[in-house]
Amino acid sequence: MNQSILVYRGFRYLKVAIALSLIASLFYVFHQPMQRPNGGTWLGYGLGSIGAGLIVWLMWFGIRKRRYGGGRAMVEEWLSAHVYLGLSLIVVATLHSGFKFGWNVHTLAYVLMMTVIGSGIFGVYAYVRYPTLMTENQRGATLEMMMGQMSDLDRECRAAAMGLGDDIARLVLAASQETCIGGSVWRQLRGTDPSCPTHSALVGVHTRAAAAPGDHAVALRRLVTLLQRKDDLVGRARRDVQIKALLDIWLYIHVPLSFALLAALIAHIVAVFFYW
Repeated sequence: MNQSILVYRGFRYLKVAIALSLIASLFYVFHQPMQRPNGGTWLGYGLGSIGAGLIVWLMWFGIRKRRYGGGRAMVEEWLSAHVYLGLSLIVVATLHSGFKFGWNVHTLAYVLMMTVIGSGIFGVYAYVRYPTLMTENQRGATLEMMMGQMSDLDRECRAAAMGLGDDIARLVLAASQETCIGGSVWRQLRGTDPSCPTHSALVGVHTRAAAAPGDHAVALRRLVTLLQRKDDLVGRARRDVQIKALLDIWLYIHVPLSFALLAALIAHIVAVFFYW
């Protein structure tokens, strides 16, 4: 997914969403019910029906986008409609409620809808922006390739550390065996490790190289160069994992919230028609 879904066919679905919002707003402004505007008037029922239909249709996108027979253009069209018509729900559902809110299932459905829309806005930003960030961060190398390069550098570092003393050997060995990419959800999302063994080794060897004499300093500086290359790879690998984790965790939030919204919508409709 890229920016094409936002500008699809000259902003076709943005125009549709704006038109829908304007029409709903005009009806609301000129509607004069006997009581304060609410979801129980003919306009409230009409806007409610449109809103409920949009919610069901938008959830259908989750199924429709997995049918690739229509090609990339079809998926982009559906996704563009999903984005803009989803935003139009803010206007349609708010006018449907007549700005009446309380501690009930009706307001719960509204709050869940706004939460789903909010997570959807983040999802649009993420899927438009993050692929570019990922490409820039990877610099032509996949995560698997970066891990392979780190393994090669570990071997070079261990070889370069031979004869430089036990303290240097311990730092290099810790950098080789204890550096972690990924891990818990929190570590993936954080994207950094303040106690990273590779960075600690780099700082330790660099400090010793600055004070070392002659040939010993030359050997230490060579090791510093290798550790700097690995430290850069570790940072890029963690950033790659972080971006992927942000995309994944958004789906883990957006999809369950959508089903919670559907359940609340059903409860809202049942309550209106059977208990109102």
